[in-house]
Amino acid sequence: MADLSQEAWSTQLSNDDNAVILDVRTDREVSKGIIPNAIQIDIYKGKEFIDSIKKLDKNKCYYVYCKAGGRSGQACQIMNQLGIEHTYNLVGGFEKWRGEITNI
Repeated sequence: MADLSQEAWSTQLSNDDNAVILDVRTDREVSKGIIPNAIQIDIYKGKEFIDSIKKLDKNKCYYVYCKAGGRSGQACQIMNQLGIEHTYNLVGGFEKWRGEITNI
Protein backbone atom coordinates (compact mmCIF):
# COMPACT_ATOMS: atom_id res chain seq x y z
CA MET A 1 0.00 0.00 0.00
CA ALA A 2 1.12 3.49 -0.76
CA ASP A 3 -0.40 6.71 0.58
CA LEU A 4 -0.47 9.22 -2.27
CA SER A 5 -1.32 12.92 -2.37
CA GLN A 6 -4.11 13.95 -4.71
CA GLU A 7 -1.56 15.13 -7.28
CA ALA A 8 0.52 11.94 -7.14
CA TRP A 9 -2.62 9.73 -7.11
CA SER A 10 -4.07 11.51 -10.17
CA THR A 11 -0.80 11.48 -12.09
CA GLN A 12 -0.06 7.83 -11.40
CA LEU A 13 -3.67 6.86 -12.16
CA SER A 14 -3.66 8.63 -15.52
CA ASN A 15 -0.48 6.78 -16.53
CA ASP A 16 -1.63 3.34 -15.35
CA ASP A 17 -3.26 1.12 -18.02
CA ASN A 18 -3.98 -1.50 -15.36
CA ALA A 19 -5.87 0.80 -12.96
CA VAL A 20 -9.16 0.35 -11.13
CA ILE A 21 -10.63 3.16 -9.00
CA LEU A 22 -12.30 1.84 -5.85
CA ASP A 23 -14.65 3.90 -3.68
CA VAL A 24 -15.15 2.32 -0.23
CA ARG A 25 -17.73 4.85 1.04
CA THR A 26 -21.36 4.20 1.96
CA ASP A 27 -24.27 4.53 -0.50
CA ARG A 28 -25.29 7.75 1.24
CA GLU A 29 -21.82 9.26 0.77
CA VAL A 30 -21.66 8.13 -2.86
CA SER A 31 -25.02 9.79 -3.54
CA LYS A 32 -23.20 13.14 -3.16
CA GLY A 33 -20.83 12.30 -6.01
CA ILE A 34 -18.20 9.80 -7.09
CA ILE A 35 -14.93 9.96 -9.00
CA PRO A 36 -15.71 8.96 -12.62
CA ASN A 37 -15.29 5.27 -13.46
CA ALA A 38 -14.99 4.26 -9.80
CA ILE A 39 -16.59 1.09 -8.53
CA GLN A 40 -18.10 1.20 -5.06
CA ILE A 41 -17.60 -1.49 -2.44
CA ASP A 42 -18.70 -0.23 0.99
CA ILE A 43 -16.10 -1.17 3.62
CA TYR A 44 -18.79 -1.02 6.32
CA LYS A 45 -20.49 -4.09 4.77
CA GLY A 46 -18.05 -6.40 6.58
CA LYS A 47 -18.14 -9.92 5.15
CA GLU A 48 -19.83 -8.66 1.97
CA PHE A 49 -16.90 -6.24 1.52
CA ILE A 50 -14.36 -9.06 2.01
CA ASP A 51 -16.24 -11.36 -0.39
CA SER A 52 -16.35 -8.60 -3.04
CA ILE A 53 -12.63 -7.87 -2.64
CA LYS A 54 -11.80 -11.58 -3.04
CA LYS A 55 -13.51 -11.49 -6.46
CA LEU A 56 -11.31 -8.66 -7.76
CA ASP A 57 -8.49 -9.28 -10.24
CA LYS A 58 -5.31 -9.51 -8.14
CA ASN A 59 -3.22 -8.37 -11.11
CA LYS A 60 -4.82 -4.91 -11.29
CA CYS A 61 -3.67 -1.74 -9.54
CA TYR A 62 -6.31 -0.32 -7.17
CA TYR A 63 -6.64 3.39 -6.48
CA VAL A 64 -8.75 3.50 -3.32
CA TYR A 65 -10.54 6.39 -1.63
CA CYS A 66 -13.13 7.14 1.02
CA LYS A 67 -14.34 10.38 2.60
CA ALA A 68 -11.09 11.43 4.32
CA GLY A 69 -8.52 8.67 3.76
CA GLY A 70 -8.90 6.49 6.87
CA ARG A 71 -11.24 3.78 5.65
CA SER A 72 -9.45 3.61 2.29
CA GLY A 73 -6.17 3.03 4.13
CA GLN A 74 -7.82 0.16 6.00
CA ALA A 75 -9.24 -1.17 2.74
CA CYS A 76 -5.78 -1.14 1.16
CA GLN A 77 -4.38 -3.12 4.10
CA ILE A 78 -7.19 -5.68 3.84
CA MET A 79 -6.65 -5.95 0.09
CA ASN A 80 -2.91 -6.51 0.62
CA GLN A 81 -3.70 -9.27 3.14
CA LEU A 82 -5.97 -10.89 0.54
CA GLY A 83 -3.19 -10.97 -2.06
CA ILE A 84 -3.75 -7.71 -3.95
CA GLU A 85 -0.29 -6.15 -3.99
CA HIS A 86 -0.82 -2.84 -5.78
CA THR A 87 -3.05 -0.55 -3.71
CA TYR A 88 -2.87 3.24 -3.54
CA ASN A 89 -4.67 5.24 -0.87
CA LEU A 90 -5.85 8.78 -1.67
CA VAL A 91 -4.66 10.94 1.24
CA GLY A 92 -7.43 13.32 2.29
CA GLY A 93 -10.03 11.29 0.43
CA PHE A 94 -13.05 12.61 -1.43
CA GLU A 95 -13.26 15.67 0.84
CA LYS A 96 -9.98 16.98 -0.58
CA TRP A 97 -10.60 15.78 -4.15
CA ARG A 98 -10.41 18.62 -6.70
CA GLY A 99 -10.81 16.51 -9.85
CA GLU A 100 -13.88 15.56 -11.81
CA ILE A 101 -16.98 14.27 -9.99
CA THR A 102 -19.95 12.34 -11.37
CA ASN A 103 -23.35 12.30 -9.72
CA ILE A 104 -25.17 9.00 -9.51
